[in-house]
Amino acid sequence: MLRWTVVFLVVAIIAAIFGFGGIAAGAASIAKVLFFIFIVLFLVSLIFGRKATRDI
Repeated sequence: MLRWTVVFLVVAIIAAIFGFGGIAAGAASIAKVLFFIFIVLFLVSLIFGRKATRDI
């Protein structure tokens, strides 16, 4: 998921350089949403991963 975030961020930067403001804003917002989803899933896996190793 982090890879998709980077891809959309690069698309947003390239679109902004060429003057496509709408596409750049859309790609940047998608990248932001994917990044926050990645952070939440990462933290959840960190928390539940530690609980699983304590039970063993």
